[in-house]
Amino acid sequence: MSENHASPTPVTGPAPVPAPARARARREPMFPEGPAPDPAGSHHERRIRSFQPRRSRVTTGQGEALRRLWPMWGLDIDGLSRLDLGELFGDPELPVVLEIGFGMGEATAQMAAADPGTGILACDVHTPGQGNLLNLAEQKGLNNVRVANGDAIILLREMLAPDALAGLRVYFPDPWPKKRHHKRRLIQPEFLALAATRLAPGAVLHCATDWEPYAEQMLEVLSASPDFENTQPDGGYAPRPDFRPLTRFEGQGLDKGHVVHDLLFRRRAA
Repeated sequence: MSENHASPTPVTGPAPVPAPARARARREPMFPEGPAPDPAGSHHERRIRSFQPRRSRVTTGQGEALRRLWPMWGLDIDGLSRLDLGELFGDPELPVVLEIGFGMGEATAQMAAADPGTGILACDVHTPGQGNLLNLAEQKGLNNVRVANGDAIILLREMLAPDALAGLRVYFPDPWPKKRHHKRRLIQPEFLALAATRLAPGAVLHCATDWEPYAEQMLEVLSASPDFENTQPDGGYAPRPDFRPLTRFEGQGLDKGHVVHDLLFRRRAA
C-alpha cells in the first residue's frame, strides 16, 4: 500500500521507519567498502565543477566488482594525502598516465591491455562505470589499472607530486554546450597551468571531442598556453592515434556525421 494513503497500524511486524531515518539511510554509501559519495567532503573549497555526478543503476556484476576489487584497485580522492604512484601500482618504475572521465571503461581497458608497460590512473564519478572498469580489469587480467573516485582537480592539485605523470588523457569531456555553462568546461587556462605542473617534461596531454565548438576552444587555449606545444607541425588537430580505441559511443557519433577532433600537446621542458 502506498505511503500516501492512511491505513491502520499493524498489530505485528516492524514499526515504520521514521522519515529522518530513511533520509539517513539514503545517504549511507551503497558499497561501504567501495567509492565514497563525496570523498573530499568539506576539506576543500567549493567551486564551479566541470562534472555532474551520475547515479544510474549499478548492475549485479558491477556491484560485486566494487565490493571485491575496490579495496585493492580503487581510491577515493579525499585530498588529504600525497599519492605514491609507485606504491599504488606496485612498481616504482612504471610510467603512469591519468585519464579523466572514462565512462564505462571499455576504452580504458583496451588501452591498458595493449600497453601493459604503462599504468592508467582512471578518474571518474560514475559508480556503474567504476564497477564496470574494475570488472573488465579483472576479466582481462589487467594489473596496470587503478580507479580513482572524485574530483580530478583535487587529485592533481593535492594528491599528485610535481612531474609525476607520464601523460594526461581527456576523452569526450562534457561540452557544456550552453553559453552560460562554458565556464564549467574542463579545458581552461587555469586547468592547463595546474596540469603542466604534474606532467613530466615531454609528457603529452591528449584531448578528444566530437563537439566542434569545444574542439575550437581546446585548440585555442592549448595553443595559447606557455606550458604546452602542439605535436602537429601545422598547429592544428591531430589524427586519431592508434592507441586511442574507437569507442561504441564515438562510432555512433561518426555514423550520425559527427566529426571527432584529437589534440595532442606536449608539455614544454622547464
